[in-house]
Amino acid sequence: MYFTFTSTFWAAVYWKIKWDNGITNNQIPRSKKIMQKFDLEDRTLQFAKNIANLCNSLPKNIINNEYIKQLIRSSSSIGANYREANDPLGKKDFVYRVKISLKEAKETLYWLELLAEVNQTRTNDICKLSKESLELKKIFSAIASKCK
Repeated sequence: MYFTFTSTFWAAVYWKIKWDNGITNNQIPRSKKIMQKFDLEDRTLQFAKNIANLCNSLPKNIINNEYIKQLIRSSSSIGANYREANDPLGKKDFVYRVKISLKEAKETLYWLELLAEVNQTRTNDICKLSKESLELKKIFSAIASKCK
């Protein structure tokens, strides 16, 4: 069985159990070693900050203003829902929150595509953020499908 953790709490519990039982990494078969944790909470927070910085640098006009409002909401909601997922009331709640994060990542990608169309001078910056949004979408999709 291969373990991955979505929250620091469960990782800490696992390591506490190992410590109490005197188990070292050398005693665990290679297939059961834990992946090094990448903090998805930090990644989604940084993504929302990068979106906010991009939106601040765009020219203010009637089209950009509406797209920016939607983009800020959807991009910040990804991380907010993922943080809620890390403190679930149960497995169904966890899956539900992860699926909301997935939907918000899809929506963010949509708004970025529209923004790129209107702001063609900033397509490089928008493209980088679109790539990150797509990666987040894939990550949340994988988490949701493995939790079924």
